[in-house]
Amino acid sequence: MSDISEDDNEISFSVKFLGRVEVVRPSGIQVLNEAVQSLKTPDKYNPEKAAKKSKVHLFVSLSGVDILEKKTKFLLYTCPLPGISFCAVVPSSPKVFGFVAQHPAADKYHCYLFHSAKFSHVLVSVIGDTFRASKKELSTRGERDLKVEALRHKNKMLQRENTELKRRLEAQTDA
Repeated sequence: MSDISEDDNEISFSVKFLGRVEVVRPSGIQVLNEAVQSLKTPDKYNPEKAAKKSKVHLFVSLSGVDILEKKTKFLLYTCPLPGISFCAVVPSSPKVFGFVAQHPAADKYHCYLFHSAKFSHVLVSVIGDTFRASKKELSTRGERDLKVEALRHKNKMLQRENTELKRRLEAQTDA
């Protein structure tokens, strides 16, 4: 299921989040394959690998990729587009895709892996197209502070959610 909002220039997909793995290189199919293998190997010392696979909303916009837990809407990760260095479908598992992003505060790279029965190839294309559009927009408009844009985006989403929750609460109290 996907939602496209022209006003916000974002698209969202419901996918299964398989996990996040620290990787040594910023790109390449081999990096995705190694990350998939790493997730298959249980590690009781790494809570991210031991985490239960959960359904998430993957929001793709010109500011970046946000991963929100589906039930609670809790923001798990946010990856600014300039930090994403690689995105592809895992060749051995066409329903699994992932991207590599640089950690915003450290000199580390993480591979984020997802499972989607229908949208894996589409999402890889969307992320790639959004990355290209973002670069084009930045070059024509000039550099903007990405953190401020990410906060504006989050604020807008939370305001929408707050309005929806108020509406539901009023509907319950009227009943």
